[in-house]
Amino acid sequence: MSVIKYIIKRYLRFDKAQPFISITGILAFLGVMVGVMVLIVAMAIMNGMSKEFQKKLFTMNYPLTIYPKYFSSVVDRDLLLELESKFSNLKFSPYVKSQVIIKKGDTLNGAMLFGVDYQREAQINEVLAEAIDNKSFGKFELIAGEGLVDELFLTENEKVRLIFTDLEASGFSLIPKMKSFKFKSTFSSGLIAYDKSYLYTDLKSIKRVTREPADIFNGIHVYSSEPMRDITPLQDFLRERHVSVVGWWEQNGNFFSAIEVEKRALFIVLMLIVLVASLNIISSLLMTVMNRRKEIALMLSLGVSKSEVKKIFLYLGFIIGIGGVIFGVMFGFIALYLLENFDIINLPADVYGVSRLPVDLDSLDFIFVIIGSIFIIFISSLYPAKKASEVDILNVLRNE
Repeated sequence: MSVIKYIIKRYLRFDKAQPFISITGILAFLGVMVGVMVLIVAMAIMNGMSKEFQKKLFTMNYPLTIYPKYFSSVVDRDLLLELESKFSNLKFSPYVKSQVIIKKGDTLNGAMLFGVDYQREAQINEVLAEAIDNKSFGKFELIAGEGLVDELFLTENEKVRLIFTDLEASGFSLIPKMKSFKFKSTFSSGLIAYDKSYLYTDLKSIKRVTREPADIFNGIHVYSSEPMRDITPLQDFLRERHVSVVGWWEQNGNFFSAIEVEKRALFIVLMLIVLVASLNIISSLLMTVMNRRKEIALMLSLGVSKSEVKKIFLYLGFIIGIGGVIFGVMFGFIALYLLENFDIINLPADVYGVSRLPVDLDSLDFIFVIIGSIFIIFISSLYPAKKASEVDILNVLRNE
């Protein structure tokens, strides 16, 4: 083993006679380092963006939503009380929704109006809770998304007209229901699709306009810290009542599936950087083998076994590659620290929902990066090590 260590140290020194061999080894080291660093940063950014979108969608879509399964199904106050009694670990907020057109002057915008109990809703929707912020709300008062407020240039306590899709008889014709509402507060979810289309008002106000029974709801928003676990008992409880429950991940399944596919594709593409760097390891070791043929033949003739020669070049490849991996991890974590704590990259908040680039490195992704890199380095070192152990002793010593 001492002989192997001595030879490895000797081969790792910068070869002044053949500098290109040493330079190739250094380039291989730098290539692996950069590849691992880029992989770590890219996976952390993908995870950070995915979790940030999940957080936004988790809030605005609610962890779980109970809704009538059939046209004849009913979600009413009795069901709400039963749910609160049986599932005390969950929080429930009934809602009524209606598609409306909001009119200010000559400007018209489509929107979705939610009638909610502000006290209940604030407990499960942190975005709405910030908009309420201990304010008192009366009848026919609105909380509007920031995007809608900007488009209509709304000011606090300004009145706007809502045109409902429900029709009512007027003489010999049917006309849509209309009602003036006072704009009271603004919410900002960070996602423009919601901020430009969602309105909130008091549950009693929307009931008065639609003239529906006070104890009947369109659905119930449910807050759960572990919705994927709690959805099963809720489904069992609601099955006989012809009422269903859906999770936020089911409402946005295609979106997160697309992110996951993109993440895997990015991992494969960036792993090619490590693969290209490993080609430098192969070329560096092969040039070392060709340049040291006489020394290898001499070692074999003096009793060094073929397996020991193979180990020498395997270890050489590992030292170059694993060194690159270690430094790549170090520089990768330094890059993540800088991205997380300094405004190096600013994002348009109206597009991405965040102004700072979110980073969150998943431990499983980190393990895959390390294992994948080590596997590529091992495969790259095998062939040169095998060629070194197959040097023809007699032919080399006779002719070289």
